Amino acid sequence: MRVGITILPEERWPSAAPKWRTAEQLGFDHAWTYDHLVWAGLPDAPWFGTTPTLTAAAMVTSTIRLGTFVTSPNFRHPVAFARDVLALDDISGGRFICGVGRGGDLDSGLLGESFTVGERTGRFAEFTRLLDKVLVEDHVTYDGKYFSAHDARNVPGCVQQPRVPFIVAANAPKGMRLAAELGEGWVTYGNPTGSEADWWAGLRESGERMTEVLQAAGRDPESFERHLNADGLRGSVYESVDRFEDAVGRAQEAGFTDLITHWPRPDAPYKATVDVLETVAAEVLPRLHR
Repeated sequence: MRVGITILPEERWPSAAPKWRTAEQLGFDHAWTYDHLVWAGLPDAPWFGTTPTLTAAAMVTSTIRLGTFVTSPNFRHPVAFARDVLALDDISGGRFICGVGRGGDLDSGLLGESFTVGERTGRFAEFTRLLDKVLVEDHVTYDGKYFSAHDARNVPGCVQQPRVPFIVAANAPKGMRLAAELGEGWVTYGNPTGSEADWWAGLRESGERMTEVLQAAGRDPESFERHLNADGLRGSVYESVDRFEDAVGRAQEAGFTDLITHWPRPDAPYKATVDVLETVAAEVLPRLHR
């Protein structure tokens, strides 16, 4: 079981930089930040751009993988974003992970566009397919329903070949099929309604469906990464060491390979203390890495 940490892009860099350094020093396997214009969980909070944040994070770390959690077509074009991906992959020395998803409701209309849920799902699929194409091919021309490209270039290409890994966010069948088609992995937060028992039962069922989708697509389920947003239901897993260990055990039983957590905040969401995170890193992470 690998464990990642998400650091929200809400603090000025002098305060944020030590967290990224510490995440690597504590032994986390990957570190992420949200990719929104505005996040519904903190709509009035300060918020900084994802690409420069990850660029800066790459400059103060050397081994930890860095990712978007997650990029969406809400305010990005795949051709323009491909250049950011190339730069992040290059600056990080091949440590970048591209998390992609349909995106949040709040920032889906901030640029003055209005799409139905079905249209947003279609845009997500087209965005991901064109991003894949632009990252592995040169001189790409494409005319789709939502996006176009005219002789888009790929020089110099990704450090990671044939391109950076995609971790596709999905809870529904269409998204799962897209993950099987283009993803090196899948990430989910499950259904956040209902009891905790219902949540874990739903995650196990989703994992079984993902296996079926992978098999239907001719993919090997054993080599496919399965990431769980561990804070998707009850807040932070760093409320206590016992709660973290319980989440790890349940996630492993449900077939997940990676747990994505959040850096503790003084208030909701993800309210917890850094002391617990440090204890987990010192006592639990080494056991998971054996």
